[in-house]
Amino acid sequence: MTTTSLPIRGADVSMTAEVEALGGSFSDAAGTRDLFRILADHGVNLARLRVWVDPTDSAGRPYQGGTNDLATTLRLAERARAAGLDLMIDLHYSDFWADPKKQSLPRSWEGLDLDGVCDAVAAHTAEVITAVQSSAGSPEWVQVGNETTNGMLWPHGRTPRYDLESRAFEEVSPDEASEQYDRLARLLKAGSSAVRAADSRSRIILHLDAGGAADLYRRWFDEITMRGVDFDAVGLSYYPLWHGSLGDLRDNLHQLVERYEKDVIVVETAYAYRPDNPGGTSMFDASSPAAIYPASVDGQARYLDDLAGVMRGVPAGRGLGIVYWEPAWLPVPGTSWASVAGMDYGSDVAEPGNGWANQTLFDERGRVLASLSALGATSGRPAIMREEYR
Repeated sequence: MTTTSLPIRGADVSMTAEVEALGGSFSDAAGTRDLFRILADHGVNLARLRVWVDPTDSAGRPYQGGTNDLATTLRLAERARAAGLDLMIDLHYSDFWADPKKQSLPRSWEGLDLDGVCDAVAAHTAEVITAVQSSAGSPEWVQVGNETTNGMLWPHGRTPRYDLESRAFEEVSPDEASEQYDRLARLLKAGSSAVRAADSRSRIILHLDAGGAADLYRRWFDEITMRGVDFDAVGLSYYPLWHGSLGDLRDNLHQLVERYEKDVIVVETAYAYRPDNPGGTSMFDASSPAAIYPASVDGQARYLDDLAGVMRGVPAGRGLGIVYWEPAWLPVPGTSWASVAGMDYGSDVAEPGNGWANQTLFDERGRVLASLSALGATSGRPAIMREEYR
């Protein structure tokens, strides 16, 4: 059966500047070349780039994890565009990582009330989109928030916490929950309106994690759409070790399209090409029952092939594609998800370093793996997955 390429075959390569500054480089059969050119030549057509407000402490020490301030993002965006890639700008609205367990206010926004934070969201959004437009052209996609499962810009936009293990929301009174979603909606509207005003050609994504959790998405998007938040697509993080089966993801994607009539994009995913991590401690547990593909280059390719099939099976062609998270985060000495200063800011202390280096699409020396072509390939399983992966 002949299949066509998904419209979005993306890679989040926000760590690139840090990796290269520490000596990392990339190569394929044509030799050592610019990362973005290699991605494009292997079928990738979009670069996703995150933006933090000010990822340094008061003494100017970088938070690492790419230290993705606006200047860094602009340089990467220019390189991506030069290679012919589309752009997806991921606004975290924080000085560092924003995800379901932390959505910290930027230091410069502390002390603002909700109205003030909404104004800051609008101003920051406009600044970023205008700057990207000026240096690299209109971004095709803009994420208003990153993994906003439990809200954003805490405490102002915090919402009832969703527990992935129990698949349940924390219990709060209906009135309190309604007020929390009201505040979150105001913040999201501030960001979305600023995107529309800055560049009407950019499309807006709202992004949650736990892509297989249909109950989470139904409640969250019911609350947000009821409040009239403007967006074009639902973005999902889906990591098979943590977020349910591909069948769970498929069911969620179908209900999202049918319920909200929006496009859907898996904006983060990954799988291991080896069970051990050349960068040290691994985030990937090859012994997990959810690790149903081998931790190998072939296993990566098979996973991406099946995931592409799930996206092609989304009704009305609304499954737009896949973005692979940090396929080029090489284990060069000195790179880390966070510096000590970054851990202090996010109140998130863990072992420093690169726990991701066995989930990349390049080996530890920066040589392209065959699985990169699976991300950009035109082939892929159609609507029905193999039985063993349901």
